[in-house]
Amino acid sequence: MYDVGNSAFVLLSTAVVPIYANSLLEASGCDDIVSTWGYAQTIASLVIAVLMPVLGSMADVEGMKIRFFLGFFGTGAVMCCAMALPLTWLPFLVVYVLATIGLNGSLTFYDSMLVDTAPNERMDKVSSHGYAWGYIGSTVPFLVCIALIFGGPAALGLDTALCTRLSFLITAAWWVAFTVPLITSYRQRHFRARRGELRAAVRGTFAELAGTFRAIRGNKPLWMFMIAFFFYIDAVNTVISMSTSYGTQLGLDSTQLVIALLVTQFVAFPCAIAYGRLAGRFGAKRMIQAAVVTYLCIVFFAAFFLRTEAQFWVLAVLVGMFQGGIQALSRSYYGRLIPKERANEYYGFYDIFGKTASVLGTFLVATTTTITGDASLGVLSIAVLLAVAFVFLFLQRDPDRA
Repeated sequence: MYDVGNSAFVLLSTAVVPIYANSLLEASGCDDIVSTWGYAQTIASLVIAVLMPVLGSMADVEGMKIRFFLGFFGTGAVMCCAMALPLTWLPFLVVYVLATIGLNGSLTFYDSMLVDTAPNERMDKVSSHGYAWGYIGSTVPFLVCIALIFGGPAALGLDTALCTRLSFLITAAWWVAFTVPLITSYRQRHFRARRGELRAAVRGTFAELAGTFRAIRGNKPLWMFMIAFFFYIDAVNTVISMSTSYGTQLGLDSTQLVIALLVTQFVAFPCAIAYGRLAGRFGAKRMIQAAVVTYLCIVFFAAFFLRTEAQFWVLAVLVGMFQGGIQALSRSYYGRLIPKERANEYYGFYDIFGKTASVLGTFLVATTTTITGDASLGVLSIAVLLAVAFVFLFLQRDPDRA
């Protein structure tokens, strides 16, 4: 259910927020949405990459995981509401960055909850269903928001900007409503210290982090996967976060962009579930490798051929077929490689690699675009990261097949 709730904000951030931010930028005389949006995503990712390992280690104390989760989730939901205020482009992006930090911070603790809710043999299925239902569930508030944005001016006499701001409130309400089941039912089964040992655990946090880093370094299959993950999840997150801003800079119709991304959600629903089933037959690692190769093809297509709305639709369908699968299987495959009682700490390192990669990806696209003046070259730079990821996956020994 939390996948259903938070995915509404993710979808709105992908499809509507960049277009709204672009309108604020244009009103101020700036037209470089790709670079500006890229830097905003970079800042949000960098903050999470710095915070999560330390907070994750603290959250592995009994009962603390849900508390940290609530803190970040609450921040994200409140900032999502604050985005509805009539702001100029810079304050708006600051509030959006805070909302994104709240979302991504909550996801670190949420992802680590997988080890408390599913045994190893069911992790792929549970994780895939979470992503799948998140994709399809997020379309409900999104359709309401789109109907309000495009139909509100004529039906209600409201201007488009106000309708867009109201959509932020609708999304926040949906996010909160679908978080209630998790808050009321989750129980932390795996932890490294009891609640009464919290102070000692906090004092030993940095020593524990050093020990965890040494343990990761001594586990070759784990660290090779984490390096591969660093590079390929960068591509996935960058394609997701930059797609609408890239299409906008190419001059594609904003309505077509939004509808195409909506179709992505419907495509992702069955494909994410199918990916979980295929992982049971072929193994999670092989399915991740297949997705990496496909993303290479997607990047080349976007850089060299994406010029029309119809081609953006092709891109949206391709992304929808593979993004849920690679995200879900990465989450579950990693969960099988780590000790369960230190899940939050290890998922904190998972976020170092995932979010630092997002810093690299969005910064690379933004900087390349700024230097060359060509957004297509910025997109093409992602291919290098995918190629490196595939090499590390190829060389990594799969413990599931040992």
